[in-house]
Amino acid sequence: MRIAVTANGPGEVAGWLRPLLRALYRRQPDLEALVFLVPDDYATGFEADIVRDAFPAARVFTPKEYLKFAFGARLENLPPRADLVQYIGGDLLHAARVHARLKGRAATYKFSRRSYRSLFDRAFAVDARNVEQLAAWGTPPQRIERVGNLAIDGALFEAGLAQEPGTPADGILIMPGSRSYEIENLVPFYFAAALRMLRERPDLKIAFALSPFTARSQVAAAIEGGGHPRMFGRSGRLVTEAGRDYLATEADDVRIPLLNNALAAARSARLVLTIPGTKTIELAVLGKPAIAITPLNAPELVTINGPLTYLNRVPLVGVPLKRAVAVAVSRRFPYHTQPNMDAGDALIREIHGTVTPGRIARIALESYDDHAWISSSGTALAALYRDHIGAADRMADSLLRLAA
Repeated sequence: MRIAVTANGPGEVAGWLRPLLRALYRRQPDLEALVFLVPDDYATGFEADIVRDAFPAARVFTPKEYLKFAFGARLENLPPRADLVQYIGGDLLHAARVHARLKGRAATYKFSRRSYRSLFDRAFAVDARNVEQLAAWGTPPQRIERVGNLAIDGALFEAGLAQEPGTPADGILIMPGSRSYEIENLVPFYFAAALRMLRERPDLKIAFALSPFTARSQVAAAIEGGGHPRMFGRSGRLVTEAGRDYLATEADDVRIPLLNNALAAARSARLVLTIPGTKTIELAVLGKPAIAITPLNAPELVTINGPLTYLNRVPLVGVPLKRAVAVAVSRRFPYHTQPNMDAGDALIREIHGTVTPGRIARIALESYDDHAWISSSGTALAALYRDHIGAADRMADSLLRLAA
């Protein structure tokens, strides 16, 4: 059986693609998986290698190779047909193009459009709200199947991996994001906050955990640069010793471990500091209390879904326009993290607007000491996505039946 999948950036590859492929290969070890990584402004360039490392049997095509294929070229060792094409990320038009070339059946996950209502034989939904969205996009109700959030299974798998030396047991884990502007600005910002906390509590265990999609050279440049001036970050150095990485002060009097497997480390941390995104959902299923910041110190740097994210590239007026739009978008929504939106309650503590390392350090320590909140938040977060567990298995079973 041959299944082609389209995916794009680090969030979709890690949170959706990997758990789905694991479930498919468990059921059909001889599966021919064709993974097309499509163009994405926020891709890191590591996606292809990470998929190949995790799934050696899969045939993985880079965005450049996909574009050649999309425009009619033949790719080496690519079969002429597939049994099914599955959308798992990127613009839907890429999945439509792959299907036009490889035929077979087609399926989508979470997203669709009215123009594709006849293309997709199955539309897999994350939750009841998503079922309604897919129906509103013209998907026939009989083709919609609610399976759950694939990221939940991905989180549980990663959390079960071995913990690294330096994991902050009963301490604070910092997850600053994976996009380039997040690394550049939030690594120095959270470093300054961590130093402030350690000044008050030298014995507190703190560690940073970064995405496998983040290059160490990028981290080194970020910590040495100190970030945007309005982020009030702290510069330092990336130090490697005995095979382990640390963020260190210039004087090397403080070293904070830098970890690779965030969710395995989060399993034993008491509190996580992060930003809105997929990680807040993954932390929720682990029952891990978190503080998420939406910094608007330099709003022209943030990502906005859609073409408005490029406003700052417009000469003269672009930066002030992007600032105004980013602030307006931020104020439009009371909650910025998906768990809070889904719960309709502030299970994760969110901080929006202009932030300083000192303020975040103070709130983090107060939250760390708030045992009642740690307990209640963790319990409520763990319950929030419990019925999503097994989404990858449910989707894999349905996909294999559809492809057959």
